Amino acid sequence: MLDNYFESKEYSKIDFTKTEFIKGEYDNCTFLNCNFESIHASNIEFIECEFIDCNFSNTIIKNTAFKGVNFIKCKMIGVKFNECDPFLLQLSFTDCQLNFSSFYKLKTPKTKFVNCNLQEADFTESNLSNSIFDNCDLKRANFSRTNIEKSDFETSFNFEINPEENKIKGAKFSRSSIDGLLVKFGIIIK
Repeated sequence: MLDNYFESKEYSKIDFTKTEFIKGEYDNCTFLNCNFESIHASNIEFIECEFIDCNFSNTIIKNTAFKGVNFIKCKMIGVKFNECDPFLLQLSFTDCQLNFSSFYKLKTPKTKFVNCNLQEADFTESNLSNSIFDNCDLKRANFSRTNIEKSDFETSFNFEINPEENKIKGAKFSRSSIDGLLVKFGIIIK
């Protein structure tokens, strides 16, 4: 257990690049318009927290726990989620910039990505079964040996997913984006 415990607190407009972020356990806390860019936010526990309009770009989150955490309108470019604590990991993202972020080998089924930019995100060997990708830009996102069974991609676009090297049984795709599943085969679709 961590030494510092913070419950049901709201943090607003704090620039943690200039103000020390106290390590501890944050339970049911809200962070509004805070800047975490490139700070070391390792070995922290967030339980049922919300981050709204925050900048998390390049933040180091090694061994940090995210249990039931929602990110809304956050800039999270280059975040290595694969380094966070996988125990009871549960995340959701709405209107977030997640370009170049890594979910490598993470087991995060039922994750929600709504209106997110996931360009060049790495989902290699991750388990995203039963996840929702609602209106997400997946240009150059890497799906390799990824489990996306029963996941919903119906409204997402710019993805390239090889059905031969990913688990896709029961996943949903729209007819207009089916070409993202056939790129490997060099088929021309008109």
